[in-house]
Amino acid sequence: MNDQFYHRDKKKSKARKLFKRLLKNKRALLGLAIAVPLLLVVLFGDRGILQRVKLEKQKAELQAKIRQAEEQTRQLQAESKALDGDHETIEKVAREKYGMVREGERVYKVNKGK
Repeated sequence: MNDQFYHRDKKKSKARKLFKRLLKNKRALLGLAIAVPLLLVVLFGDRGILQRVKLEKQKAELQAKIRQAEEQTRQLQAESKALDGDHETIEKVAREKYGMVREGERVYKVNKGK
């Protein structure tokens, strides 16, 4: 049992020795003092990697919205062009969207039963 206890102390003492050696080694300590803040800035700063990933995702979403809006614009322009001189298309839109009828026509509404 004493050997196991001694074995545990030995592991702790290795970590302590390494830490003490690191504190004595001024170059390694200086390297860590420079590397750790630099790494934090590179990862989490305003121009860091995580911010870049977030902005790339946002850019992709906005580009998809732009493509959708452009497609809708093309459809509306095609509809507008069709309405310019085609009387049948104008009549169709007036009947479907606005419920308009010709003089003398009767509109019958049918309720669908469940």
